[in-house]
Amino acid sequence: MKKKCKVKNAELKITLKVTVFFLLLTVCSLLSAFAEAKVYIDITSPAFTRLPIAIQDFTGPSGDEISGIIRADLDFTGLFSSVDKAAHLERPGQPFKPGNWTPLGVETVVKGSTTEGKELVVTVSLYDVLDGKEILRKEYRAGKALVRPLSHTIANDIYHALTGEMGVFRSRIAFVADDKGEKAIYLMDWDGNRAANTGMKGNVVLSPHWSKDGTKLLYSSERNRQWGIYLLDFTSMTEKRVFSSRGTNMAGDFLGDGQEFLISSSKGGTPDLFIVNPSNNSTVKLTSSYGIDVSPSVSPDTQHIAFVSDRGGSPQVYTMRKDGTDVRRITFEGSYNTSPAWSPKGDRIVFSGRRVGNQIFVVNPDGSGLVQLTSQGNNEDPSFSPDGRYIVFSSDREGIKAVYIMRANGEAQRRITPKSMKASGPRWSPN
Repeated sequence: MKKKCKVKNAELKITLKVTVFFLLLTVCSLLSAFAEAKVYIDITSPAFTRLPIAIQDFTGPSGDEISGIIRADLDFTGLFSSVDKAAHLERPGQPFKPGNWTPLGVETVVKGSTTEGKELVVTVSLYDVLDGKEILRKEYRAGKALVRPLSHTIANDIYHALTGEMGVFRSRIAFVADDKGEKAIYLMDWDGNRAANTGMKGNVVLSPHWSKDGTKLLYSSERNRQWGIYLLDFTSMTEKRVFSSRGTNMAGDFLGDGQEFLISSSKGGTPDLFIVNPSNNSTVKLTSSYGIDVSPSVSPDTQHIAFVSDRGGSPQVYTMRKDGTDVRRITFEGSYNTSPAWSPKGDRIVFSGRRVGNQIFVVNPDGSGLVQLTSQGNNEDPSFSPDGRYIVFSSDREGIKAVYIMRANGEAQRRITPKSMKASGPRWSPN
């Protein structure tokens, strides 16, 4: 069963193309490379201090908007201390002079200019105040409709130049929201902007799961009173049903290269976990407990699976090897723990647990180091960002279920979907 995706508007076309190709917005020319491999912020150190940075308004068309997006991206990381524009001694468009910034305690400065013709051209420079030199200079070109992806790309490059790590500002979040009485899959930027309906919907749709390369989504949908597992392929713009059976079928993560994936299915009675390979129609059963086994999540090295089972009397998080052996319980506090998801490094598992409402927790894969991250409302469906520094989740703390993000230590929690939109089941893209 395969059907062509119905692209609803031009905005969705742009959204999907950016999700798949990432090269639609290109760096036209590298005017000068990083001067040296100097790391200004060691983000692996627990004792790092915020780097004082000045991001000046860019000159030219869309300059204020672009610099504002860059400023918001970097501010959310908690790694930078942005100096108020009112304190700047040097005006936008003026040449960089270290002496204008040292009295303010600024260590790095971002300046930029834009021109607009058939496309938008942005030239950006990043300066080291203490060394008095330019450490990054790039020119970017993009269509006028791609101001936000362009801005996020610039923020990524600045972030990389200062930390040595890749940023997440070009990443995407898939989630489920209401659509005229049904549920549909939506996509949006990491900060909640450019949300667009993919048109893939059903009476019930559960959390989507990204392929490792970010080109596919796997999700469960109840249509015509039957539960099926569906695959949305952005490269071919098609949706295909890849598994169906009697009972309830719920999608889990992809395994490895994306040919195989995990599901929970009640086709044999109580829900058990299976590995499905649609290319050869094979199904391998992994669990056979008397309890309910659901929500399988694959570790980054694909060697372990975290899942939820009530085999011990209440829903708890367990881990096992991908062949179903070496099953271990890792949550022991609380009577209801669900929705596990691995960090990109495999060193933590985030999940939702019932403690005066449902809250978000992180725990080490061996069950140690439990930390509670939320405390307001009911919070569910957690998922790590590609770099593991942030978490997306759903919450009803403001009266309606919505999508929120926070730093992985629980700081800077904020809603990113509109107040009028009922949204749940978010999953952060892998790139």
